[in-house]
Amino acid sequence: MFQTFEPVSDRSFAGKHLPRLRAEMKKQKLDGFVVPHDDEYQNEYIPAYAERLMWVSGFSGSAGAALILLDRAVIFTDGRYTLQVRQQADGAYFDYFDVTEQTPDQWLRENAPAAARIGYDPMLHTTNSVRKLETASEKAGFTLVAVSKNPIDAAWADQPPVPKTPAKPHALRYAGKASSEKRKEIAAAIRAAGADAALITAPPSVAWLFNIRGGDVARTPLPLARAVLAKEGAATLFIAPEKIDNALPEFLGDGVDIRSEDQLGAALKKFGAENARIGVDPSLAPSKFVDDLKTAGAEIVNMTDPCALPRAAKNDTEIDGARAAHIRDGAAVTQFLHWLATEAQSGDIDEITAAKKLESFRAEHHDLRDLSFDSISGAGANGAICHYRVSTETNAKLEKGTLFLIDSGGQYPDGTTDITRTAPIGAPTDEMRDRFTRVLKGHIALARLKFPAGTTGHQIDAIARKPLWDVGLDYDHGTGHGVGSFLGVHEGPQRIAKAPNSQALLPGMILSNEPGFYKAGAFGIRIENLIVVRPAEPVPGGDRDMLEFETITMAPIDLDLVKTDLLTDGERDWLNAYHETVRDRVGPHLPAGVKDWFEKATRAI
Repeated sequence: MFQTFEPVSDRSFAGKHLPRLRAEMKKQKLDGFVVPHDDEYQNEYIPAYAERLMWVSGFSGSAGAALILLDRAVIFTDGRYTLQVRQQADGAYFDYFDVTEQTPDQWLRENAPAAARIGYDPMLHTTNSVRKLETASEKAGFTLVAVSKNPIDAAWADQPPVPKTPAKPHALRYAGKASSEKRKEIAAAIRAAGADAALITAPPSVAWLFNIRGGDVARTPLPLARAVLAKEGAATLFIAPEKIDNALPEFLGDGVDIRSEDQLGAALKKFGAENARIGVDPSLAPSKFVDDLKTAGAEIVNMTDPCALPRAAKNDTEIDGARAAHIRDGAAVTQFLHWLATEAQSGDIDEITAAKKLESFRAEHHDLRDLSFDSISGAGANGAICHYRVSTETNAKLEKGTLFLIDSGGQYPDGTTDITRTAPIGAPTDEMRDRFTRVLKGHIALARLKFPAGTTGHQIDAIARKPLWDVGLDYDHGTGHGVGSFLGVHEGPQRIAKAPNSQALLPGMILSNEPGFYKAGAFGIRIENLIVVRPAEPVPGGDRDMLEFETITMAPIDLDLVKTDLLTDGERDWLNAYHETVRDRVGPHLPAGVKDWFEKATRAI
């Protein structure tokens, strides 16, 4: 099994660890310390050694921050974690804030004592995030202190080691484009930005640029590494020597110089001595690197990570690989849904058993390398916790008369999958069916959408919410996130969400389509497929280039939860056509015992 179900934290963490941290803060003459969830690479999912926010608070979510003062602590999360943070971070020690309503820098501006020394780790904060803290410091009058030793690391006696998993080649048959070709294209972008070289600090971009993958981060095949790419195309990969075997240098070729990651500091100083112009993404690079470059004499050229957009707009080989991976993954999910509709209806099955069962079906299919995240296996009220992680302490039964939500995915060398299905255990209520159908209507509206080139995900987010808005309901998470190609299950810069986003949706981008509804203490509903942006046929009489989505996730959507009288003819046609495609593509991969159920589960309505 890739996933385990022992609790990774508990509410005792705050009581046990805050005193240790505060003692270390006093040694460093700090009155406060900023604790982001981020690691030194700005990863979303981070290695165990970097779970500093969880260590100090007990909160194990993938996004958040905390401010620790000597006499007070506050924690910030978004709507996905409203329930979870209150369960994990003890309210006796922490005050809770929604980051969409008040950010850490805003809180400091309003609450930090004027004479306070507020520390931050410059390896965990980007230039942009430090700028916000500096503005707060100027407004409130406190002193912002860049620490040389993170006080959490000093206080964390049994902190896990930094991972050093070998980096491996990602074959051309999966990548679709050679690293040498990618480096040539990115070098041109660096020249166009007026820089002599670019510092690439994001591991997904390093992995994409060099066509390598790793295992330093659970559920995401990343090598923790950095790189510098010169405007002429010469590249230096900074990576721990323990991650390099004899095959990797040959795979990378003569155009790549491999150095230990601890040599990056010397390289930055050399750029300064040469008065070089270095491209840096201020939203990704640790502020320490930028400060070191400036101190050494280099000129900073602010530029968006030049690998981010070409990484997001997948090539034909990557799209074909994603389609193939989703067929195999869809067969595993379909077998699981059959099990869920038959054996799991007893009321005796629990969330952990269900998550293990789905993973076992995935493991039977070709080339599963990992899960793309720990499965969200939520029965009844637990399904209303958007990013719920089942553990032996929270494990609940799939009881009759409830809904079960399962959000899961796999990592395959030809694609990353992410799918959510909601199923009834026993007979669903009319309310459940109504809410499910409204979520489905929003899902279909987005799946069927044709939109002009240049449209952003922000501009179309409301389309998926309207059926819920019509009856005064909504959900507190984005409608869609980008997905990588055997990389992160969450990938930018594309997304579909209420929050403003200036990135236009481009052909080849993969996103999720996942509206939902959550009734706290009762049930959760989410329907998620992955979609690919592609050119649409011209609209007769239109004068704009149009785009549309291709749905690539292949598994039945539960028809027992659909109130057909709420569907329009067009929505019914889409659902029938989708299930026909699922039958054609997934059916040949199913065992004989599943096929009768499968035919009924994908029937026309």
